[in-house]
Amino acid sequence: MAPAPPPPPAPAAVTVVGIGADGWDGLPAASQQALLHAETLIGGARQLALLPPGCPGERVAWPAPLRPAVPGLLAAHAGRRIAVLASGDPMFYGIGRALTEALGADGVRVLPSPSSVSYACARLGWPVEDTEVVTLVGRPIARLTAELYDRRRLLVLSAGPATPAEVAAHLTGHGFGASRMRVLEQLGGDRENITDGTAADWPHPPADPLNVIAVDCRRTPGAPRTGAVPGLPDDAYEHDGQLTKRHVRAATLGALAPAPGELLWDIGGGSGSIAIEWLRTHPSCRAVTVERDPVRAERIARNAARLGVPALRVVTGAAPGALAGLPTPDAVFVGGGLTAPGLLDACWDALPDGGRLVANTVTLESEALLAERYRTHGGDLVRIAVAHAVPVGGFTGWRQAMPVTQWAVEKNPYPLSGDDR
Repeated sequence: MAPAPPPPPAPAAVTVVGIGADGWDGLPAASQQALLHAETLIGGARQLALLPPGCPGERVAWPAPLRPAVPGLLAAHAGRRIAVLASGDPMFYGIGRALTEALGADGVRVLPSPSSVSYACARLGWPVEDTEVVTLVGRPIARLTAELYDRRRLLVLSAGPATPAEVAAHLTGHGFGASRMRVLEQLGGDRENITDGTAADWPHPPADPLNVIAVDCRRTPGAPRTGAVPGLPDDAYEHDGQLTKRHVRAATLGALAPAPGELLWDIGGGSGSIAIEWLRTHPSCRAVTVERDPVRAERIARNAARLGVPALRVVTGAAPGALAGLPTPDAVFVGGGLTAPGLLDACWDALPDGGRLVANTVTLESEALLAERYRTHGGDLVRIAVAHAVPVGGFTGWRQAMPVTQWAVEKNPYPLSGDDR
């Protein structure tokens, strides 16, 4: 006797419908039917206004702030057929993420429309896969800085009518005033429009609220240049001398080996350079820097904002006490305070198996401590020496910087599988 077929999956609790500027007429039949059969229609006021009178469901506008309201609003309409309206593709910086986090992937049915990025790239002739996207919706404009490289193409998701002028001013202030900007409004709708200009002399009034900004990045000759890999110039940082210098910094980030999504503890932050360059390696990287001096802590926050990673968390306090309650790190860097009682033990204990610890020092006392830990835990103990060419009378000679002793170790490294050997 053949086994009974499995029961059909339960219907999703919520249907999310992506809708563009072309409104109801631009929706495929499946999306229209989902909206016509919904008992509750949730969305922004602009999106709800795109629906025809024939949609009989109760219309509910999202409150502000939106994300904290999601669980309560869903609970208030539990048991009803709920449809949520979103702009374009709900899973691209949209409400789809919040809903799947609340209900699980099986609890949400997503019916996307083309995203604003797809429309913009189609209008501009830009390959989507070669275009970097930055959202400024609910995020500080400082995030844009880390994405500025000469000849790069950016699409900036706008927060509203004033965003294009703000982007133009930001580009100009960071040495990219020569960049071409195009503002694409009401993409896909009857009122679609494109305005054009350069950042340094952006001539246009506030844009339509529904806009995307395309930037052809061009660095102004002579403007400071920041690369995409660790080892930014020392003068990229505001500092009081407490700065891991460029060449040692690059070697340190190489030993820390940041990967997407990982969290760093940067202890003894100084100017924040290690945490900042960790964050710049990938947008999903996270970092906490611990600095006991309040003046330096404020300076770290300024450096992070100026270099495009304003999400850096700065904790003011002395380690190891200030480490209590921090989320589990994937890697720890100790750049100061190595001889503080219990600091290395606290860092080691906080790391999970496979986590990395890197510590730098220039003093004999701390070097002896690292040598002892090297004998106990293994890893790599290296000395990094850097010399710079300087004038010597009418000639040139070498000036040796203080050598840095570095211990880098992985805690209980995962054994390689047979396939990895």
